[in-house]
Amino acid sequence: MTHHKIGTRQEWLAARLELLAAEKEITRRGDELARRRQELPWVRIDKEYVFDTDQGHLTLRDLFAGRSQLLIYHFMFGPDYTAGCPSCSAIADGFDGFVVHLANHDVTLSAVSRAPLANLNAYKRRMGWTFPWASALASDFNFDFNVSVTEEQQREGTVEYNYRPSQPRLDMKPGTPPRPTPDGAAKGAAMTGTDVATYARERPGLSAFALEDGVVYHTYSAYARGLDALWGGYQWLDRAPNGRNEAGYWWRRHDEYKKG
Repeated sequence: MTHHKIGTRQEWLAARLELLAAEKEITRRGDELARRRQELPWVRIDKEYVFDTDQGHLTLRDLFAGRSQLLIYHFMFGPDYTAGCPSCSAIADGFDGFVVHLANHDVTLSAVSRAPLANLNAYKRRMGWTFPWASALASDFNFDFNVSVTEEQQREGTVEYNYRPSQPRLDMKPGTPPRPTPDGAAKGAAMTGTDVATYARERPGLSAFALEDGVVYHTYSAYARGLDALWGGYQWLDRAPNGRNEAGYWWRRHDEYKKG
């Protein structure tokens, strides 16, 4: 027997119309935020970043692939990971299908990680993805965009993430058995074949770039809950009767769920 409030169709419609007004306000605010993102000042990128790709060594400018806009998903897959982050994998399941649509709208979408290219390609084949994926293993790119930290930074606590000082799991030293945490770090570490400290040296994010007159500009970056809108599954759950309804790290890679 349900414990949820039960009502008539008329009561439901009245409540739905009230909610619709609030949803429309959020939509209008979202449109305004999108406009403000586009009005951010651009920052010229003069540093020469080089990535390992299926096309050989490419610069950040090369990753645009002939287009004027580049979106990079900072995918958590460190050099010591045995597999990609499950959360990033769920997000990638969503954007893999629309990469071709963006490409035909003057936008290249690529993932970038610090794992060696061979590891990225093997995992990409396992997941059945087709989006471009570049390795930044030999580059400062991930560190400069605050999605990777060094062991020294972990020890010293000199880490910035999501535009504020971040605690980089100082309580977890390499080799320490993982323990359950509210943010799922222990489960994420176990599912990537690492300890929590190693797992936490990579962070998720999104960065946007523009190419104009041969010059690359950084235009936007988002991290942490700023990526919620990119996680398509959550947008569906937010509209399901029980919402997100999660008490812990429940998701798996799409080939790890029980069949049937």
